[in-house]
Amino acid sequence: WQSQLHGGPGMAQRQFQRQLTPSMASHEFDVLIVGSGLAGLSAALHLAPTHRVAVITKRQLQDGASAWAQGGIAAALADDDSFAAHIEDTLVAGAGLCDLAATRFVVENAPEAIAWLRQLGVPFSMEGDQLHLTREGGHSARRIAHVTDATGAAVQRTLIDVVRATKGITVFEQHTLVDVITSHKLGLAGPQQCLGLYALDGATDEVVTFRAPQTILATGGAGKVYLYTTNPDTATGDGIAAAWRAGCRVGNMEFIQFHPTGLYHPHAKSFLISEAVRGEGGKL
Repeated sequence: WQSQLHGGPGMAQRQFQRQLTPSMASHEFDVLIVGSGLAGLSAALHLAPTHRVAVITKRQLQDGASAWAQGGIAAALADDDSFAAHIEDTLVAGAGLCDLAATRFVVENAPEAIAWLRQLGVPFSMEGDQLHLTREGGHSARRIAHVTDATGAAVQRTLIDVVRATKGITVFEQHTLVDVITSHKLGLAGPQQCLGLYALDGATDEVVTFRAPQTILATGGAGKVYLYTTNPDTATGDGIAAAWRAGCRVGNMEFIQFHPTGLYHPHAKSFLISEAVRGEGGKL
C-alpha cells in the first residue's frame, strides 16, 4: 500500500509537526519504506537518487522471507520462449485466479528486472557467457535464472550491500511498525492523508515518530498466524493491519504461501526443504 500527498507536505504536515510531543524522538524523510525484503530494498534504490529515503525494519535487513527463496526467478529470456507462453503457463498454474493485468506486467518486465539485478552485481549462475536457465514445475520452457540453489539469499545480500553504500538511504533496524499516522487520526480537516508512522525502537523501547509525505508498506505476508508454517517469524501481517486500520482496501487475504515440503520435529522449528528434492525423485 502506498499513500502519497501530491504537491509536497502541505498544511496537514505542518499541523502534524505542531502536534508532536516535545519528548518524542522524530525523523523526517521524503519517503518511508517499511520492510527490508526485495520489494522494500528495490524501491529504496530506485528512489534514492531523488529522495531522502528511510528503510524501517523490525529486525535486521536480512531477516524476512526473501532470503529463503531457493530456486530462482522466472523470465522469458531464451530464444525459444515468449511472453505469451510465460503468461499462459502462469494462468494455468494459477487455476484461473491470476489477475491478468498484473501477470502480464510482471512477465513483460521480468527480463528488465533480471538485467537490473545483474548490473547491481547479483552473481547469477552462467553457462559460458549466457545465463544458465533451469526449468521448474509449471513452466513449459527453461526460464529460471538462478544463483546455484540459493537465489533469494544471493539477491538479498547484493541489494543489502548496495543499500548500505547508497547515499540518501537511512536504515533503521530493530524498529517495529506501530501504526501509520493519518490526518483523520489527528483530527485534521480535509481528505484522508498519510503523514508518516510510529515505530517502536527495540534498542530504547521507545516509540519514534517518522514524518514523510509518502509511505510505502512492503512488510510481507501474515503466514505466522498459523501454528505450523515455513514462513519466517517476521511474517506477522503488521503492514496489512496498519493499512486496514487507516482505511485501505485489503484483498486476497485467503492466499497464504505454504511451501509443499518441510521438516517437522515436535521440539524444534520446522523449516522448508527445497523443491529440488522432489524434482530429483524424492517422494512424499
